Amino acid sequence: MTAYAIFIREKTRDPAEMLNYAALAAPLLAKSQATVLAAYGPQDVLEGAAPEGVVVVTFPTMEAARAFYDGAEYRAAVRHRFLGADYRSFILQGVDP
Repeated sequence: MTAYAIFIREKTRDPAEMLNYAALAAPLLAKSQATVLAAYGPQDVLEGAAPEGVVVVTFPTMEAARAFYDGAEYRAAVRHRFLGADYRSFILQGVDP
């Protein structure tokens, strides 16, 4: 069943670290089973405070999403995101049509 990885950027602390993260993470997503559905586009916030940005990535399964996130290559990249900004992120299971 499809899974969605949601990354919500609340506050950037170090733009240089975010550039490092993007340079490392983008190629990993491109060669994985992931598809980026939305990334830092305009928002129409309906409730609550607007985040700086949101990324939505789809994976074929929860297991595939978690394997990507826990993989050694992404773990090396994500440390730059941890240094660069405050995020909330989670994996959400989709529903069957």
